[in-house]
Amino acid sequence: MLKRIGPWLLAAGLLPATLTAWAQPARFTEPVTLTVGYVPGGASDNAARILARALAKEIGVPVIVENKPGGGGRIAAADLKNTKKGVNVLMLGNPAVTVIAPIVFSDLNYNPQADFKPVSLITDYSFALGVPASSKVNTVEQFVQWAKANPQQLNIGVPATGSLPHFFGLMLADKLGLKPEIVGYKGSSQLLTDLAGANIPVAIDTLDTFIPMAKSGKVKVLGVSSEKRDDSLPDVAPFHESGIDIRATGWNAVFAPSSMDDEVVTYLGDAISKVMGDATVQKEIRSVNLVPVQANAEQTRKAIDAFRQQWEPVVRDSGFKVGK
Repeated sequence: MLKRIGPWLLAAGLLPATLTAWAQPARFTEPVTLTVGYVPGGASDNAARILARALAKEIGVPVIVENKPGGGGRIAAADLKNTKKGVNVLMLGNPAVTVIAPIVFSDLNYNPQADFKPVSLITDYSFALGVPASSKVNTVEQFVQWAKANPQQLNIGVPATGSLPHFFGLMLADKLGLKPEIVGYKGSSQLLTDLAGANIPVAIDTLDTFIPMAKSGKVKVLGVSSEKRDDSLPDVAPFHESGIDIRATGWNAVFAPSSMDDEVVTYLGDAISKVMGDATVQKEIRSVNLVPVQANAEQTRKAIDAFRQQWEPVVRDSGFKVGK
């Protein structure tokens, strides 16, 4: 069953997750390549490698993780589009590549809805609002008071302009009636370094990036966007517990090229969902501060459609556009 339920998952009718009848196993005789559009060592790469080890045992052939960094994941996506029929290639993708990019890039060289087939969700993650450890702001309520009293100082750092944390920041600001200046960084590392040093007063990023510094006392996490509290930071309440009616999560999911036969996609979706239900796999996923999710191909398609309905209006209303 799904381990954390975002509003887009609820809308997709995935509580609880009920697996479809197992398709007849596809006869894989060659290894499966799982591409990741980012450098090794990040959250997506960690999740891909955990999945690859477990999936290889389930389907009986090696699953090889191949990193294709560049373009914020768009290079890997463009390569997936061009996969020929019969070639066993999958991609671990996220909303930035499959939902946000088509809106903000005017000359994108792939169409996620036409060129990819959803296979299976594997992880879920939430967003968090953080301040320096030295800040006098200790709660979401105090943050709102400070922000309204000091609008000229309301600079909110995000790991990158055009990222999901960027648009969650706009979503949260709209709920609170605030008009912040969004400051984009070149990655989470520099953002959190500046936050810990009080070089920026507020930051929004995925919760998993905050956890190490929050546990070491270098930053304070005021609120999270999930439905429930996270086991890693149980004292941090979701925004809705502070009276702010907002719930939002992101995800990592496996995609196949449109050239892959539907029966193979179904089989792989069921196989991945099965291994994501394994207790050892779930423990490994949680060890990298992500939340394991089970969903087959059809459930994944519905969940991503619901996610798109939640986020597309926010992205379009922002007017944010970039070149290739």
